[in-house]
Amino acid sequence: MEQNRAAASKPRLSNAQIFNMSVGFFGIQFGFALQNGNASRILQTFGADVEHLSLFWLAAPLTGMIVQPIIGYYSDKTWNRFGRRRPYFLIGAILTAIALILMPNSGAMASFLPPIIIGAGMLMIMDASINVAMEPFRALVADKLPESQRSFGFSMQTFLIGAGAISGSWLPYIFSEYLGASKVAAAGQIPHNVIYSFYAGAAILILTILWTVLTTKEYPPEEMALYHTGEPEVEEQKGLLSILTDFSNMPLTMKQLGLVQFFSWFALFSMWVFTTPAIAQHIYKVLPGDTSSVKFADAGNWVGILFGVYNGVSAIYALILPAIAKATSRKMAHAFSLLAGGAGLISIYFITNPDHLIYAMIGVGLAWGSILSMPYAILSSAIPARKMGVYMGIFNFFITMPQIVNGIFGGLIVKRFYNGEAIYAIVIAGIFMILGAISVLYIRGSKEK
Repeated sequence: MEQNRAAASKPRLSNAQIFNMSVGFFGIQFGFALQNGNASRILQTFGADVEHLSLFWLAAPLTGMIVQPIIGYYSDKTWNRFGRRRPYFLIGAILTAIALILMPNSGAMASFLPPIIIGAGMLMIMDASINVAMEPFRALVADKLPESQRSFGFSMQTFLIGAGAISGSWLPYIFSEYLGASKVAAAGQIPHNVIYSFYAGAAILILTILWTVLTTKEYPPEEMALYHTGEPEVEEQKGLLSILTDFSNMPLTMKQLGLVQFFSWFALFSMWVFTTPAIAQHIYKVLPGDTSSVKFADAGNWVGILFGVYNGVSAIYALILPAIAKATSRKMAHAFSLLAGGAGLISIYFITNPDHLIYAMIGVGLAWGSILSMPYAILSSAIPARKMGVYMGIFNFFITMPQIVNGIFGGLIVKRFYNGEAIYAIVIAGIFMILGAISVLYIRGSKEK
């Protein structure tokens, strides 16, 4: 029968082609880094208490949980003259750019609603739009690359993610220290260095997405069918109901990876939400509620530098990670990386000199580089190609759920158990990262290449 014929092999792509198809991730992560490094700072400026930050950050995983499976499902079904995945890149990029421009200006738009509500709304719109652009990129690697190049393809994405995140994270510091933009503002106002950085992020995001859209061609349906003729045809539900069916039928490897992702992303969410207040309180000795002082501005700017450092480490690490995975295994490479990240986060508690925080970020960078590539490389070998988009979207459930759990309980724990001292949330994040490293070793059923 037709589906029993041997599938043709996908052609290997050049390094330049893999770069072109991934370069849009530079812009996506540029915007994402601006969000991660500055959203808590912006929300605190608009009046959010430390213990409430995680609740405002719930917007991100909630929208991701809803958006990514739906985008994955429809991108699997989309075939038009613009391609299969590319239309979603472009739409997501445009919406994200709009949100980047509006979020730091939430105070100026607050005629009828408090700035904190508008800022939180912009955070939700920004993250939903980033998810629209991001999810099809994961599926594109599996669409275009043969199995032998997938680890490298996801690592190339990670390299560009790291490069984009360095630029986005450091830009507020560069604007204030080298380009003359003010790093402080009146109470309730966002400094110019942050505002200008968000504007630049919007422009870079659009340009890099256009690069990928214009330089990368997708395989048409007839050609894709030749590469996957060996996959059995199954009768499936029509419409969005099929997402629930696919969820219930997810491969064993995907379920096992879910526990790893829970520990990893619980830790990352704590880091993104609480690093600025933790370092401001624990190292810069900023008093609670002080968001307009020079010390708070210095702490916020230094967190941007630190986030750039861990992303820079992840970019370099991504280039050697495929070799490590080949010499050991994907699982061992990921376990080692998460262990390094856990150690880095825990070490922050013992650091008193802000400059020494860079050493902690090296471990975090190893973990981040692996988190962005190894789980997807492991997963892509265990799911059918015709459902690559929807399963990559469903896999996002294991990224968003731990963030939602953290968002609901994280701020409450900081207030009730840590007496408002955010540094302990960072220590717990390190412990969770180590638990993720242990759980990787129990994954079964994946193909190692």
